Amino acid sequence: MSDPAPIVAVIDDDISVRESIQGLLETAALRVELFASPREYLQEARKDGPNCIILDVRLPGSSGLDFQRELAAAGSHPPIIFITGYADVYMSVQAMKAGAVEFLTKPYRDQALLEAVLAAVQKDRQRRVDDHIVADTRRRFEELTSREREIMALTVSGLQTKQIGGAAGISEVTVRVHRREIMRKMNARSLADLVKMGETLRSHGISLKADAAREDE
Repeated sequence: MSDPAPIVAVIDDDISVRESIQGLLETAALRVELFASPREYLQEARKDGPNCIILDVRLPGSSGLDFQRELAAAGSHPPIIFITGYADVYMSVQAMKAGAVEFLTKPYRDQALLEAVLAAVQKDRQRRVDDHIVADTRRRFEELTSREREIMALTVSGLQTKQIGGAAGISEVTVRVHRREIMRKMNARSLADLVKMGETLRSHGISLKADAAREDE
């Protein structure tokens, strides 16, 4: 079964702009949802977020930058492409610093917008893949015993077998037994693979240190 077409949410208070963008994006087999305001967007029930948002900078009631910050505060980080009728270097810098994919000034070229959307969709697709990898790695790590977590932490820190044994107070043979089990449980194909997993966990704020109370020695 093929993946569903990517979804692009267009938020602009000008209906003619919304419909023009919709016509352009549908030529690239993209699904388009139209909203007159951020509030209207938030009220729309959805199982999953869009792959990309095209957002007008100046909107009645609140700015697109305010909405970008609101989404981030809520833990939502869809790729955003800003469009504006006013060239504003400060707003452009602020938007890009906050993670926007592009900041286009009207009148923009259709090709420029389409390329920005396709780049944003690819960015979101990669994010979803990365999120899945992180979730799977975390699940596997949480299935390790406390002793195995300790051995994994020492292993990915670069210590040799003898050093790990000394730090953990166990024999080298026992270290190797634990390490084989860790590799199996983590589905690591090599030591380098295990180190990469450790870095992935750390980069997402997950400590590799074992619990103080070990359930198996």
